Amino acid sequence: MSEQLSFQPPAPAEDKPELTEEQQKALDLVNAQREKEEQAALPYRWRQTLTDLTVSIPVPAGSKSRDLVVEIKKKALKVALKGKGPEGVIIDGELPKEIKVDDSTWTLDDGKEITLSLEKVNQQTWWPHVVTSAPKIDTTKINPENSKLSDLDGETRAMVEKMMFDNQQKQMGKPTSDEQKKAEMLKKFQEAHPEMDFSNTKFT
Repeated sequence: MSEQLSFQPPAPAEDKPELTEEQQKALDLVNAQREKEEQAALPYRWRQTLTDLTVSIPVPAGSKSRDLVVEIKKKALKVALKGKGPEGVIIDGELPKEIKVDDSTWTLDDGKEITLSLEKVNQQTWWPHVVTSAPKIDTTKINPENSKLSDLDGETRAMVEKMMFDNQQKQMGKPTSDEQKKAEMLKKFQEAHPEMDFSNTKFT
């Protein structure tokens, strides 16, 4: 006698409740505070533009270049104090994106701080962290004014700002600027030609 197997369809996933504006603001504040604390706990400070990263790493006063291990690779970074074992490792991990090794440098300033300058290969994206093992920042919250956009010519700046807007829209599941323009054009055409049916029109 064979057993009859019955198939139970999975229960539909519950829709996440939409947050009110006040709830979203409160959540953003909590996330921003958590991100600030996580970044402050790192053994280095870092900032970025669309083209490069600058990482500042405090080291014991009086340090010499020969006391340090600094390895800059296309997709990896290591900074450590020689002879200190695992405790001497400051950064050792994979980079989220590739860098131009030949255009990346490091210096030892006043024997107490290492400054790394890492040149990005893809100069159209923000990095969420220096190495993939570190806590992420919310790249959608980066203010363009914090970058060198003001140094760009008008056409390039407009292109970069459009790219950043589209990137944020995609991450939020919203239409890009091009998709918005196409939808607006279709809407105007529909208004001018109400006798035509555009219900199944899709843009690629």
